[in-house]
Amino acid sequence: MTTISNNQNTTPEFPARPAPHLLTRADFPRGFQFGVATSSYQIEGATQEDGRGDSIWDTFCREPGRISDGTSGDVACDHYHRWPEDLDLIRSLGVDAYRFSLAWPRIQPDGRGAINAAGLDFYERLVDGMLERGLKPYATLYHWDLPQTLQDVGGWDNRDTAYRFAEYARVVAERLGERVGSYATLNEPWCSSILSYQIGEHAPGLRDRRAALSASHHLLLGHGLAMKAMRDVVPQAELGIVLNLNPAYPATDSAADRAAARQEDGRFNRWFVEPLLCGEYPADIWEGYGADVPSVQAGDLETIRQPLDFMGVNYYSRSYISAEGSRKPDGASYTEMGWEVYPQGLTDLLVRLDTDYTMPPVFITENGAAYPDAPTGENVHDPERVNYFATHLEAVRQATEQGVNVRGYFAWSLMDNFEWAHGYSKRFGLVYVDYGDQQRTLKDSAKWYQALASSAVEN
Repeated sequence: MTTISNNQNTTPEFPARPAPHLLTRADFPRGFQFGVATSSYQIEGATQEDGRGDSIWDTFCREPGRISDGTSGDVACDHYHRWPEDLDLIRSLGVDAYRFSLAWPRIQPDGRGAINAAGLDFYERLVDGMLERGLKPYATLYHWDLPQTLQDVGGWDNRDTAYRFAEYARVVAERLGERVGSYATLNEPWCSSILSYQIGEHAPGLRDRRAALSASHHLLLGHGLAMKAMRDVVPQAELGIVLNLNPAYPATDSAADRAAARQEDGRFNRWFVEPLLCGEYPADIWEGYGADVPSVQAGDLETIRQPLDFMGVNYYSRSYISAEGSRKPDGASYTEMGWEVYPQGLTDLLVRLDTDYTMPPVFITENGAAYPDAPTGENVHDPERVNYFATHLEAVRQATEQGVNVRGYFAWSLMDNFEWAHGYSKRFGLVYVDYGDQQRTLKDSAKWYQALASSAVEN
């Protein structure tokens, strides 16, 4: 199995063709879905309303020093109360679809047992509202807001959480049914295991590699169990998972840098891709983790390797690796998150996945950039984000031209929101949110995306 990496270390020019800002629907395969994406804790607010239980993010935000600006998702974008106008806003963009997530503690406050009817009612209204507006719902069952009661008994380090997740998935599928045509089990299990249990940047904020690797296995096991549970309930729906993937590039062609890039690729990408698609963990990375590897029981890998109707890929940047660690390439540009802008990495990643694995259809489920936006009168000019979307969509187009089966693209994010440990200090939105009065304003990037989504399709 070869690595999801590439030896190029310069930013190539796109081949001669109409400039990326002139992209239209005709540049993409017939039926290609354009959409926008959000997540529950980042936009909903209403954390103490209608029977919702605490999530690990509610707890994390209360711990001093965890969130850079001392804020929380208690109000966020107040989407819980403003969802009709937000759906109208999405519809006005001319997109086909809306990717949203459900808050597990809003539906099942203790993570097991009793169901909160008000929580399911909310998501049913939301889904019905999408359908009424001609938007296809793409639901994500887990975007990191684990019920705190489950964290109290170990969270994802506890194998039982995988079984509780499957029960929750069945509850959601039974209620929303095939009105939701697409369900993703997990969003970015690397983040909810490694970033959360080892690096400590995300809730629950631990620094324990053994617990992180255990969590990664139990997340994947929960995915497999949930897939099996939902297939019984919504056999016609498309079921899959969403991974955040970073192609790893060696800083030079030296053997040491190439080996370091392969290790980075293995820890970040192959550790999640290969159990799902190949039914095994990558042997080189397993060996390197030594005594910290997770406990894998008989049948686990078969459960994890459920047939996927799609794989969601979240792409923001690449890794640029030397034997001494991550580096920043000369002459690169960066978003406000400090992430290199490297659209070629998205083409390379998609082609590499298609070459190395037997892939299901792919959706780009997140792609976007944070910049320090500020209103100018009634406008919000964000030329850097316009260029980011244009060049990355061009990168997707190039991948489809090379035969990769990419079915859709979801811009991250619909609107500015609570950006996890960064609080409200980073803005990813197509839509500017004034957190004082909750006014929404289309940025120039939203108008650009609106023009693309509303463009004609060739007959």
